[in-house]
Amino acid sequence: MPKLIHRYVFSEILPPALVTFLVLSAVFLMTQMLQLANLVVNHRVGIVSVLLLLAFAMPFFLQFVFPMATMMGVLLAFLRMSQDNETAALKAGGIGLGQILPPVLAFSLAAMALCAFVSVKALPLGRLAAKALLLDVARKNIELGIREGAFNDTFKDVVLYVGQVEPASRKLSHVFIEDRRRPGTVLTIIAGQGELVSNPDRTVWHLRLKDGMVDQVRERDQTVYSLHFETYDFRVDLTRVLGGAGDQLDEEEMTLAQLRGFLRNRTQRDDKYYMALLELHKKFAMPFACVVMGVLGIPLGIVSRSSRRSFGVGLGLAFFLLYYLILSAGWVFGESGAYPPALGMWMPNAVLLAVAVILFRRADQDRPVRLLESVREMWSRLSRAARQGDPA
Repeated sequence: MPKLIHRYVFSEILPPALVTFLVLSAVFLMTQMLQLANLVVNHRVGIVSVLLLLAFAMPFFLQFVFPMATMMGVLLAFLRMSQDNETAALKAGGIGLGQILPPVLAFSLAAMALCAFVSVKALPLGRLAAKALLLDVARKNIELGIREGAFNDTFKDVVLYVGQVEPASRKLSHVFIEDRRRPGTVLTIIAGQGELVSNPDRTVWHLRLKDGMVDQVRERDQTVYSLHFETYDFRVDLTRVLGGAGDQLDEEEMTLAQLRGFLRNRTQRDDKYYMALLELHKKFAMPFACVVMGVLGIPLGIVSRSSRRSFGVGLGLAFFLLYYLILSAGWVFGESGAYPPALGMWMPNAVLLAVAVILFRRADQDRPVRLLESVREMWSRLSRAARQGDPA
């Protein structure tokens, strides 16, 4: 009998979890659709390259999809079972929530394993592959790194502003450049027009400016040199911009072994050190969130049994938003060293796990949660008012 019940609960969790996973993945694809269409139509980037860039970007997004899909799968499964009085029937038969927990944990652990693979293996590989592909695309379409009417910081130590770009002719207008690549010297360039020039060495980004002015400021002796020009050639090495083979890897591009080696050999406790430490803990904290969200979904589904399904979904989204806010706060304070990075990455799991345990015990004992009852009552009144067309 227990095995039969476990298989039944597992089969109830799987469909809504898969639907949530697919819906969230589709949302990510839709947010990228406009940018991808622009690459294909205006910059003539191949469909294969665009699809590969999208695939390489997916691991970062999937880190958050797996915990969310796990929670929604468990929540909707227990919400349906509670509304059909199946959980009440199980309790009447002497089967409490603790005995239904194994299939939830099994599903959560499977999601955790997949999330860990994405975080530890797929994310670094995807980042490195995307960097190599971007370098190849940028060699053929050097105007991709320029956004109209915005300050572009794509290029290391260079800030670029362009008022208008014509993709077909590669003509630029109203160009502003601040160049800090030379230590102790700031170069400011202003030009009314410019154009992107093809270069035999495709790793060099070549911009030819016309009718402008250059200001060179030397910080050491506080001197300024200015000159006007009719033509000025500005070059940037793309391998430095996108990260060549000899450049320092970004934290998300490092494997687990590389992160540990970097932290072990890094003597200076600077932003780079704390960012690497945050990334190391995130590779384990995000997968463990699948277990936390799975356990939390059980009581959330049961306390929502007397409400519409939309209330349960909204309640789950609210708790996931709380998790993300705590995680973001831990990341912001942790990267400066003001807050322990390990605590910043694991605090969301600790907070929501404590909430899950409290709610689970109350649901198992059929004890109401006053705060959730108040929220549910407010939700019901708002829903009734919306159906009746009365804003009050």
